Amino acid sequence: MEPEEAEVKAAGGVVRREDGAIAVVHRPRYDDWSLPKGKLDPGETWEEAALREVFEETGLRCKLGKELSPTFYRDRKGRSKAVRYWLMKLVDEGKFKPNDEVDEIRWLPPKKAAKLLSYPRDAELAEEVAK
Repeated sequence: MEPEEAEVKAAGGVVRREDGAIAVVHRPRYDDWSLPKGKLDPGETWEEAALREVFEETGLRCKLGKELSPTFYRDRKGRSKAVRYWLMKLVDEGKFKPNDEVDEIRWLPPKKAAKLLSYPRDAELAEEVAK
């Protein structure tokens, strides 16, 4: 499947600091560890959505780097979902405020992040940026 063909379209990022650590987020609603991401708003590009979602969930201002491998799966409602990710360079760490969507951020080396992440598709992206 191509990302444009998915019923649900989302975008996010693997945010990497200068020291190589990446940001992973805890979502209390699902009690899982994930990469920051979210659905596209009407009229929004994939890239705009990726930057917006990362900022909304983490408070991190970032710059897009190379696009990473997209992920495809069925969401909790059985719809086809595509998520496009970009490697992101941290521009401004800002101030994280825990909220209903994300209550914790951890900065981990990619290999450690891969072990913490709840979904194999996210762990594969962490491994991809570790190379």
